[in-house]
Amino acid sequence: MLSVNNISLQFSQRKLFDDVNITFNPGYCYGVIGANGSGKSTFLKILSGEIESTSGTVTMKPGARLSVLKQDQFAFDQYSVLTTVIMGHNRLYEVTTEKDAIYAKVDFSEKDGERAGELEAEFAELDGWNAETDAVKLLKDLGIYEELHQQPMKNLEGGQKVRVLLAQALFGNPDVLLLDEPTNQLDVETCLWLEEFLINFQNIAIVVSHDRHFLDKVCTHIADVDFSKIQLYPGNYSFWYQSSQLILKQRQQS
Repeated sequence: MLSVNNISLQFSQRKLFDDVNITFNPGYCYGVIGANGSGKSTFLKILSGEIESTSGTVTMKPGARLSVLKQDQFAFDQYSVLTTVIMGHNRLYEVTTEKDAIYAKVDFSEKDGERAGELEAEFAELDGWNAETDAVKLLKDLGIYEELHQQPMKNLEGGQKVRVLLAQALFGNPDVLLLDEPTNQLDVETCLWLEEFLINFQNIAIVVSHDRHFLDKVCTHIADVDFSKIQLYPGNYSFWYQSSQLILKQRQQS
């Protein structure tokens, strides 16, 4: 569960969010919609901790892992494609890096051996032995084939980098998945694959997208950002739109 409690955010004289309260639950996909400039992407940044709200809290269950679709295509240029994906699970990457550094030491000590044993146990607990296989499958599903997997990210084109960063966000079955415009630069086949992935995703997915068809396919709920509030509605985009038009018509007739 991900809970947003009394969140407010103010920039200078403008209050972007005012006392927002929402609970997101596993097994559902939430589409965040609203006018340009309403704060959709900013809301995701509050959820991820990238931006600190003026007041209020965001809470997750202890030990839960949150994953974000990164927007900076150049942030991982020095890393290989495969490593970039695995870095989506930060703790697994840290354990792997430390473990490999210990084994590479020339003067391997008894203390190093004890630490390596601890790291091996955590590595196994994090399903590290399957990490590379899982990352390769994700990349292939997203149209990034094996001849590119050991290439540095800087050698890829923009559209390929977007797919790698999407694989990074999806990697390792995160408890909370935050996707800001995930269909940008994806072809129809890859969009269909992503739709199926999210439909079958068992944890919390929160998506910002201007693609109404995509929102219709994947969303179980719509979070409407409007006038510094966020209202949660059950159903997909079309259901929300029909309901909002009916409410508007009723107001005009009253």
